[in-house]
Amino acid sequence: MNTLGNIFRITSFGESHGKAVGVVIDGCPPLLEINIDFIQHQLNKRRPGQSELTTARNEEDKLEIISGVFEGVSTGAPIMLLIQNKDSNSDDYHSLKEVYRPSHADYTYQQKYGIRDHRGGGRSSARITAGWVAAGAIAKLILNIQKISVTAYVKQIHKIALEIPYDQIDLSLIESNPVRCPNPETAERMIQEIFKAKNEGDSLGGIISCLIQNCPVGVGEPVFDKLNAKLSHAIMSINAVKGIQFGDGFNSINFKGSELNDALTLDNSGNIKTLSNHSGGIQGGISNGEAIYFETAFKPTATIGKEQKTVDTKGNETILSAKGRHDPCVLPRAVPIVEAMAACVIADLILAQKAYSL
Repeated sequence: MNTLGNIFRITSFGESHGKAVGVVIDGCPPLLEINIDFIQHQLNKRRPGQSELTTARNEEDKLEIISGVFEGVSTGAPIMLLIQNKDSNSDDYHSLKEVYRPSHADYTYQQKYGIRDHRGGGRSSARITAGWVAAGAIAKLILNIQKISVTAYVKQIHKIALEIPYDQIDLSLIESNPVRCPNPETAERMIQEIFKAKNEGDSLGGIISCLIQNCPVGVGEPVFDKLNAKLSHAIMSINAVKGIQFGDGFNSINFKGSELNDALTLDNSGNIKTLSNHSGGIQGGISNGEAIYFETAFKPTATIGKEQKTVDTKGNETILSAKGRHDPCVLPRAVPIVEAMAACVIADLILAQKAYSL
C-alpha cells in the first residue's frame, strides 16, 4: 500500500537508486498558493550531505512540479512532485546482491516478493521519504491557513536526553544546530556522541518530539480512525521508527486517575480548557483544543561499519562489514519527515471535519 489519507491523499513512488522519487497528491483544494521556496526549504532540511553528522550522499533534492499547479496555485487536479536521484552510487552495493543485511528489509522483501532491489534497499530505503516531505510541505500550506503549526525536534540521542518539558522549550532554537535539538548544551553533547559512534563504525537511535499547536476541537474520526491512530499509522510508516506515545504515554501507569485526569476549567473568554495536558491534546481519539504532543522512537541505523553475522542468499553463514554512505544517526534528518507525516494527517482530517458543517 503506497497511499496515505482519505481526502488529502498522497501516493509515494520511487526507489533509492532509481531515476527519481516523489509523490502524487490527490484531494488538495484548488486555489491554494503553492510556495515553491517553502517546499524546497523543507526538502533541504531532509536532504543528505547537509552536515558531517549525515550521510555523504550529496543529493540536490531540487523539487520539480509536474502537474496540478498553474500560475502559482493548485488547480484541484493531482499534484505530482518529482525529486531526481543524481548522486546514487550503485557500485557501493554490488557486494550486497547475494547477502542479507542484518535488521534491514532485504530478507523480508525477498521472501514476500521473490525479488529485491539491493541498491540501497530500493523501495525500503528512507530515500523515498523525500517525496513525503514535499507532500507534507503542501499539507503545511493548508494548515497555515487554519493557523495550525506542526513542529518537531530531537529530544534524545542514545542516552543523552533533553530534560525540558515541551511547553517550556524555545522552539526557535531547533535550527540553531545540526542535530536539531532546541537546547545548545544538550545539542553539543548529542553531536559529540554521534561523532564518537561514527568513528567507531557504529550508529545511534533516539527520540523525536512533535508538537501540533492551534488544532481546533473535534479533529479525529472514531472509532478506527482516531486522531492518535491516524498519526500512529503515518509515523510508524517512517523507516526506523519503533514506537510512539502521546502525552504522558507509558509514564501514565505511574499515576493514579486523580493525578492523571486533565481537569476542566473556563478561560477568560468562557472557552473550556484543561488545567493539564497529560492526554497530549487527544481524548477519545478526538482533538480537545490543547496542544497535541507525541514522541516517537527511532532505532539505530541498521547499516554500520562493524562486522556482523549474517547469511547469504544461498543459505551460507557469513560476515558482513557494510560499505556505502550512511547516517550514523538518522534523527537530525528525520525531524522534517515526522513533521511532514503529521501535517499530512492533520490536513486530511481537517478537510474531513469540514464535511460535518452545513
